[in-house]
Amino acid sequence: MEQFHRIRRLPPYVFERVNRAKAAARNAGADIIDLGMGNPDLPAPPHVVEKLKETIGKPRTDRYSASRGITGLRRAQAAYYARRFGVKLNPETQIVATLGSKEGFANVAQAITAPGDVVLVPNPSYPIHAFGFLMAGGVIRSVPCEPGPAFFEALERAMIHSIPKPIAVVVCYPSNPTACIADFDFYRELVQFAKKHGIFVLSDLAYAEVYFDDRPPPSVLQVPGAMEVAVEFTSMSKTYSMPGWRMGFAVGNERIIAALARVKSYLDYGAFTPVQVAATAALNGPDDCIREMRATYKRRRDVLVDAFGRAGWTIPVPTASMFAWAPLPEPFRSLGSLEFSTLLVEKAEVAVAPGMGFGEHGEGFVRIALVENEQRIRQAARNIRRFLESAPEKLHNVVPLATRR
Repeated sequence: MEQFHRIRRLPPYVFERVNRAKAAARNAGADIIDLGMGNPDLPAPPHVVEKLKETIGKPRTDRYSASRGITGLRRAQAAYYARRFGVKLNPETQIVATLGSKEGFANVAQAITAPGDVVLVPNPSYPIHAFGFLMAGGVIRSVPCEPGPAFFEALERAMIHSIPKPIAVVVCYPSNPTACIADFDFYRELVQFAKKHGIFVLSDLAYAEVYFDDRPPPSVLQVPGAMEVAVEFTSMSKTYSMPGWRMGFAVGNERIIAALARVKSYLDYGAFTPVQVAATAALNGPDDCIREMRATYKRRRDVLVDAFGRAGWTIPVPTASMFAWAPLPEPFRSLGSLEFSTLLVEKAEVAVAPGMGFGEHGEGFVRIALVENEQRIRQAARNIRRFLESAPEKLHNVVPLATRR
């Protein structure tokens, strides 16, 4: 039977092959150290959990909520932007609460994309950045992930050669998956470019608070005039270790925010009200929990880089995000990232995310998430050391994925 139109536009989910390998290994009794999915293992802050418990069961809290977010939550997000970035936002016209930044991206794509519209997306990049627009009928043109001269050269070429002209450019810094960061000067040049060419900037700032030096990542909205062309997406998943709560925000340009709010009004009634109340408490509460989260990931990063390096796998040191973006060890580079990731699960009982799942330019790399404690990371390094020491034997016994059933 022929597949539906939108399903035909989606390739097979690369990560599912690694997931199947994990499931098979676990069914056989293996203790898989899972560094694949960026799924925070830290607990949500106690005061946030207590606010959730306090709110559940109160009158009216079980009823439909507000699709664009309750007023107090949108005001709390505005206060966060004022504190953190010095950016003033109108909670009524420039903020929409989303069910995580992923849902926000998917629905903004539905809101602004006509069939055939061209959107510029970094490659490699988080899959929803591209596939949200593909599902909406758009066309993707790749640009480099690194925020340097090559990025703007690619934008200029796209404006000349794309038919029709692109409607938007997506950026994500700190980057998922590569962990690269952008500075204020980059955003200033990007806003100037967007204004000159009449396109929108869609910025994913989900990792705004996960940084390891004394340079907090900036917001594109800090650039004077950015509100005319830019919308930014943030998430509480990483900042407050609330991934399953599904709470995020889109803020910025009023025209796009209004379009997103209208689409969402047809699709959902917003997050469960007690979750929104608890999220408000998080944004308005003390930031000790954020500093503790940051310190935990930094310790894990340091252990990962040191232990994996001692095991024979050099990991570039990420300065932000909860990921390391690592080239495949030399003996395995000819295999490709998917084959290597599957082999790592089967032979070393360690799971990572294959780089090709983030775009063709992610090939040759894997993404390693800092979602296990330091002891487990060290255990992963010991497993990998044994695996690498027997690399010739492992390569000899590899069965190519194309021949597996």
